[in-house]
This record gives sequence, C-alpha cells and structure tokens, in this order.
Amino acid sequence: MNSGQMSSVLFLSPEAPYPLHGGGAYRTASLLHFFARFAQVDLILFSESGEPALLPPGLVRSQKVIPLPRHGRGLVARYMRNARRAIAGIPPLIDRLSGMGPEITRAIGGTRYDLGVIEHFWLAPYITEVKLACRETVLDLHNVESMLHQRCATSSKGLVRAGHRRFASASQTLEAELLPRFSRVLATSEADRRAGLAIAPSATITVYPNALPGIAAPSPVMDMTNGVDVVFSGNFEYHPNIDAVRFLVTEIWPAVLAGCNTAKNRPRLKLVGRGDQFIRKFLPSDKNIEVTGAVPDARPEIAAASLVIAPLRAGSGTRIKILEAWSVARPVLATPLAAEGLETRNGENILLAETPSDFARQLLHLLETPYLRQRLGEYGRKTFERYYTWEAAWHSLERDLQLTRPETLNRYTGNF
Repeated sequence: MNSGQMSSVLFLSPEAPYPLHGGGAYRTASLLHFFARFAQVDLILFSESGEPALLPPGLVRSQKVIPLPRHGRGLVARYMRNARRAIAGIPPLIDRLSGMGPEITRAIGGTRYDLGVIEHFWLAPYITEVKLACRETVLDLHNVESMLHQRCATSSKGLVRAGHRRFASASQTLEAELLPRFSRVLATSEADRRAGLAIAPSATITVYPNALPGIAAPSPVMDMTNGVDVVFSGNFEYHPNIDAVRFLVTEIWPAVLAGCNTAKNRPRLKLVGRGDQFIRKFLPSDKNIEVTGAVPDARPEIAAASLVIAPLRAGSGTRIKILEAWSVARPVLATPLAAEGLETRNGENILLAETPSDFARQLLHLLETPYLRQRLGEYGRKTFERYYTWEAAWHSLERDLQLTRPETLNRYTGNF
C-alpha cells in the first residue's frame, strides 16, 4: 500500500460492529475505529433486520444497509442448509451473502475512495465492485476458512466430517483466487499469515491481532469460598465451540468431578453465550453445569469466575475468550489450539493441556491452588495490556501501513 495520508475509506461488513458481542464484532469495530482516526469512513452493512448499527456518534460519515433475507436458525434448518452447500461445493455464508453486487454499486453511488476495507472472507468476492471505487483494498480475515474447516473435519465424524472437508476444499480454491487481488490482507496471527501465504504465495498478508478496548484494572482473582465457577464462554452456534462443549462435558468434566474430595467441593461449570439450544442435548442434569444463554456482555460473567477454560479442538484465528479473561486478570486453562497465535507462555500467563486426562488434572490443580490462579491472572493481564488492547494493535497496523494522521481534518477522536 502507498504510505502517507488518506481522506476516505469505504468499509464493507457482513455484521454490525456494535453492540460489541463476540469476537467478530470486536475485530470489526477495532478496524472501524482505527480508520476513523485517519479518514472519513462510509459503512455499507449487511443486515437481516434491515436496521442500521447503533454506532458511537461521529464514528462514520454515512451508513447504508443492504437487507438480507431471513433464514431459519433452528438445528434442522441449519443442517439442511449446510447439506445443500456441501453438495454444491459452496462454503457457508458465501452463498448467503452473494448476489448483492448491484446493491453494493448503488450504495457506493459513484464515490471514489482512497481505501476499501472488506470484513470477513465471506464478502471477498465483492472485490470487483469495491476495486472499481477504491484506489487500494484491504481484506480482513477473521479466520482462514479452509484451515477452519480442515480442523472441524478432524474433530467431526460421518457426514459432518465429509461436509467440512468439502467446505475446506472449496474455501481453499476461493482463497487462492481472491487473496492476491487485494492490496493487503490482514490475518489475526502469524500462524494464519503463514497459512494464507501457503495458499496464495503472491498475496501481501499482514498480522493485525484480535484485541479489545482498554479495560480498567480488574478486581483480584476470587477465592474458592462457596464453590468455584469455571467458565467457558463463546458463541455456541459456532461448530468449534459446540465441539468443545461436547469434548468438555463427555471427556473432561466427569473426571474433574470424580477428582473432588467431597460434594461440597464440586465446582460449577458455567457455559456463557448465545446458541445454548445447540449444546443442551450434550449436558447431563446432575453435573453442576449451568447455561446462561445470550448475555449482553460476557466479561462480567468471566470476571466473576475463578477460572476460565478454552477446550477447543478446532478453529482458526485467535480466541477473544482468552483475551477477555486476560483483560480481567482471570487465569486461563486452554488447549494448545485454543491458544494458537497468542503471546502465550505456558505456566506463566496460561496453562496448556491437550488430552482429556491432562486437562482435567490441570483444572483440578488450579482449583486447589489459589496462588497459581492469582499469578496466571496477573501475568495474563500484563500480556493483554502489552499486546491486545485496541491501541496496541493500532500502533502495529499504523506502522505496517505507514499512515500519517492528518492534522487539517477533523477526524474521529471519540470514546469507544
């Protein structure tokens, strides 16, 4: 990309950046705030409700909404939809968001931009329309979709495994074709950057880490007095999180409960996040497991816990759930895959465990060792402050893009 100043940015997103619910919204919002510091930003938003996003005043110059047709969110409707996609060889959500080229062109309305930003690989095919209006273009990869589906296939069985393999192949074909067409691609981690370059060697790919807004100093890690809340948070409509719950409650949690000395010491597992209808069938009624369903903000639930876990076996990108825990100084126990791409030091700012027996053993050890929970939480908070606030992520991107902030224009300086 050319270095220097920019005055106008076109921002195309398949989901609202506000309210800040989940990793996708946090990442999209962080980039929106970043570019608003340098330029006037026009947002084109896909929305099933047809309603504009409730953004902080002054963040964007304009917001235009492209309505999406509604579709069923139930389990059967979802499986049928993905079966049709697998048969057709079309990755999930590429089809859902396709066919809107004329609407995007009308929303652009002949305006010329210094930069066009496309959020998510699902909208990457619109590079044709965006490139016509923009001097340069950026694709923000929340995940490397082919790697995501490859890993989902590994942790699945039967037709679900076959479907993910089909999606992985189709995604990789599209990635090889589309990534080199952008001036720059943003990946969440060095691991994702390398994966993207292996698929599209001629693409220019930069690491832009997932991050959270700066959060005030947290309260101390809670003591084990009235039982311990072990929290796993996430969007349970998302296959890697569904698989993680199944893995947790069938292979890890029974061993944790069996390892407790008395019924009084049995910890309580709390599953925090929307999509609870997709996981309730895995949950036994007698295992001290609570499901919250959708919450406005997962961070209070995380801050009230003594221990946060991330038992993922599939996925791409980096996990916001770990950053949320670090931001409020809560200790984290995770699989190596869940921690992939983050600045982790096993035993210092996180504990890592891969097998069910090791995960259960480490979890019990943490429950029994308050000083270790305290130390992990403190070092996790320091890691968050150094690498994973929005300001820290912006600094690295500003350097990579070689941008200078203009003093003659009234750029966005509001709070988030």
